[in-house]
Amino acid sequence: MAIIGKIREKSILLVVIIGLALLAFILGNYEKMSGESEDVFGLGTIYGEKVNDKKFSEEADKFIQQDAQQAQQAQREYTEKEKDASEDKAWNNIVQTTVLQKEYDALGLDVSEAEFDAYLYGRDGFTVLPEILRDFSDATGRLDEKKLETTISKMQTSANAEDKKRWDDIKTSFKERRKQEKYFSIIKQGVYVTKLEAKEEYKAQKEIKNISYVFNKYFDIKDASVKVTEEELHAYFEEHKNEKKFQNISDSREVKYFDIMVSPSRKDSSEFNNRLDSIKKGFGTAVNDSLYVMKNSELKFYTKKHNATFKPEDDAKAQKGMTYPKYMDTVFKTASVGQIVGPYQDNGSTRIAKVIDFNTKLCKVRHILIAAQKGEDKKIAAAQKKADSIVNLLNKDNFAEYVMRFSEDPGSKDKGGVYEDFLDYEMVPEFSAFATDKAIGTIGTVKTDFGIHIIEVMDRKTVKFPVLALIQQTLVPSENTIDKTESDVYNILYKLDSKISAESDLGKKITLFDTIVSKAGYMSRPLRIETNKPMIYGFNTKPAEDKILKLAYSENAEVGTLCSNPIKDKNRYVIAILASIRVKGIAEYNDVKDLVKSELIKETKAKRYIAAMMNKSLGSIAKKNGSQIMKADVTFANPQITGAGYEPEVVGAIFSQLKDGQKTLPLKGEAGVYVIKLNKTVKAPTTANYNVEKEQLLNTIKGSIMNQALQALMKKADVIDNRRFVNAGIRREA
Repeated sequence: MAIIGKIREKSILLVVIIGLALLAFILGNYEKMSGESEDVFGLGTIYGEKVNDKKFSEEADKFIQQDAQQAQQAQREYTEKEKDASEDKAWNNIVQTTVLQKEYDALGLDVSEAEFDAYLYGRDGFTVLPEILRDFSDATGRLDEKKLETTISKMQTSANAEDKKRWDDIKTSFKERRKQEKYFSIIKQGVYVTKLEAKEEYKAQKEIKNISYVFNKYFDIKDASVKVTEEELHAYFEEHKNEKKFQNISDSREVKYFDIMVSPSRKDSSEFNNRLDSIKKGFGTAVNDSLYVMKNSELKFYTKKHNATFKPEDDAKAQKGMTYPKYMDTVFKTASVGQIVGPYQDNGSTRIAKVIDFNTKLCKVRHILIAAQKGEDKKIAAAQKKADSIVNLLNKDNFAEYVMRFSEDPGSKDKGGVYEDFLDYEMVPEFSAFATDKAIGTIGTVKTDFGIHIIEVMDRKTVKFPVLALIQQTLVPSENTIDKTESDVYNILYKLDSKISAESDLGKKITLFDTIVSKAGYMSRPLRIETNKPMIYGFNTKPAEDKILKLAYSENAEVGTLCSNPIKDKNRYVIAILASIRVKGIAEYNDVKDLVKSELIKETKAKRYIAAMMNKSLGSIAKKNGSQIMKADVTFANPQITGAGYEPEVVGAIFSQLKDGQKTLPLKGEAGVYVIKLNKTVKAPTTANYNVEKEQLLNTIKGSIMNQALQALMKKADVIDNRRFVNAGIRREA
């Protein structure tokens, strides 16, 4: 029975929740100490052995750190979903490494130190690895072995344990790659294509059957017009249940659910718009923009400096959060200082902007950096002296040459020291002031926190990007709207619970769920969860995913179990029911009833067409259907029929025994029933050999061998990913 009754999150409830959480924590620790709570699968198993928790944690941390760093470099947020993806990559890496290591051990396959050195430096027949060449090449583009040796030596002898570990990780990674190359090379050497296979492939590609055909589409008979009884459905299932389409390839569970969005009401929208009107009027007359923004904006940010320069959302160099919709570009660029722009929509929020300035100079310079960090007075003085001696020798013709000789800025050295199309806020203030204020062609020195720069002002373009004071507001449901939505959700849950709990037939429980949900104006959606690798798609929060998982896999879970309370998932409520528990092997009738019905209806339509088309000419069938006789050229290698679609069984029948001039009996296909006449067979041209086909087949097999081998090894390893169950606090039995 569902627990019906609206529970508000007030202080008493919080005390109860905290108390229960503490109790669960204490009991959980007690069970761990006593050894009773240990899950038989742990985080997961490979070849029946548990994955080491510490090893997974270390691997996950490594991938999380790498991906978070990439997100930071791309100036975007590293989300929880991305963190989950990083952990999945760590898991997959552990699984693949473990499975392959078992193969390496069986073959005695390893990488010696001598082979590793040759692999790393591109010696003894090896090609230098692209990432090594990228980071350690000399001016000619060749590997700088001394630079590579020095870098490795520094990491190996470093007093910093992190540096040593970094080298160990790099070495392990390259060795693992080399072992994989050797292993899959061995497998590829065992792949071959016979002359007979190549000959059959040649014939399949080159022999053409020219046909005329008519076909009746299943689609032309509406499913609703085909009546099938429950007895017929059961009989069809019993006859066909051993077919692959009626087999469960793994253990799984299916949950059905629907959601009710918590959306602002018309009244909420009206009050929101009135509030915006009031804010806009006040913004126009505000004496202190900073205080006004802080008081009225969800986004607490204000500055008069050019750091608040905004660009269109499609500008690749725009600052994160400092953008406006592309369609507003003309509005902002034709605005005047002091003008109020908006309200306008931007990424789900509403913004009102005041133009407080314009950023108008897009700069291009080139520079030579003589590095000296802030506070290092002697180095700064030496750098200034060196820069002064260089600047006296510089002109626009030899500047690039001096960049290559003296600049210590790796970000621009390879580009001749050039930085272009930047606005003032993108550089440190002293650098920007020189670039924006000095005449084009000016060469001079500037001191910054990075050292002494010798700068040549090369160009400036006139642009117009607004500097904005911004007020952001988001339309959200009011408390009254939330209360009403909650009440509606509980009313539907109560109705579902009362109807479903009164029904004993499991299949009818699920039908009732679908029917009541549909009549309420919502759509029931299925969610299949694989037991050995549970993934929950379509949800926004982990707590909501965990509740779905618990509904499907709790100790007392059975088909027809309804969630005891609505599941909150950000701005929606979800109501779900456990629709099926599927065990690997022949499916239960109720689990595949819809598929059985679809197949039986298709079979019934085919029988009708076959009876109507039997012993009829192509012309008479076409005339009765009001259609035309179609023509097509087909090959065995590509079983497509022009005008009909992919029909491998029908094409197979054409190539099996049909002779030129003969007509088939009605043939049941994927899209309909066919009657086909073979007009002419165009034999494959004679050829001296089948080397081309042999090479094509061999390359195709070799191209997919790695993926196929890995899939086979994973299947053999019987990998169980139990992480989601552990995180959700669900204990699984063997």
